[in-house]
Amino acid sequence: MNVSEFIRNFGTSSQKHMKSVFLVDDHAILLNGLVSILKENDDFEVVGTAANVEETLIFLRSRQPDVLITDYNLPDDDGLTLVRKAKRLYPDMKIIVLSMHDESHLVKEILKEGINGYVLKKDSESELVQALYDVKNGKTFLSNEINKMLIQSLHGSDEQRLLTEREREILKLIAKEFTNKDIAESLFISERTVETHRKNIFRKTKTSSLVGLIKFAYANNLI
Repeated sequence: MNVSEFIRNFGTSSQKHMKSVFLVDDHAILLNGLVSILKENDDFEVVGTAANVEETLIFLRSRQPDVLITDYNLPDDDGLTLVRKAKRLYPDMKIIVLSMHDESHLVKEILKEGINGYVLKKDSESELVQALYDVKNGKTFLSNEINKMLIQSLHGSDEQRLLTEREREILKLIAKEFTNKDIAESLFISERTVETHRKNIFRKTKTSSLVGLIKFAYANNLI
């Protein structure tokens, strides 16, 4: 069954009240793709899009959508900050995070903020559509990959570890005074991804300076 058929079949059995959706992602191709997918569905209406936190908050201060779908990596701040600010504005608004990040620590931290769904960008389009229907009907949706990751984390060693393997890699390079650009080139990731990891490292270690971070890292055998 293709996505269009899935949407039509799912839509016929769902509640008929159309829900307004606001999309947040700084990748125009992905954003346009999401708009196209939802245009095929009579149960949802895309009422706006934004590429960053600031644009999103400007919209939210004038109108409350039923569902906010946001990326975690955003150019001016992270999705966790946006979730917190959006929740303060509209505590009852439904929020789905659509992200490339599947690290258990990060996912759990976001889930604690009371979001209604978490879908990975590598998941199928039908999972995102199903997430919208579940959230619309008062349920919480976690994609199959996220469910597997959370279950594995219960039995693995990462519960005893403060940082993920990738964060440890980046922390070691930070300790060597690598810049974000140097780290990105060394690990073959984007500078924006490095910056996101840096924010997570500082937040998890509860440090606010590079000196404090390095002291904490050595004291806790993180590097």
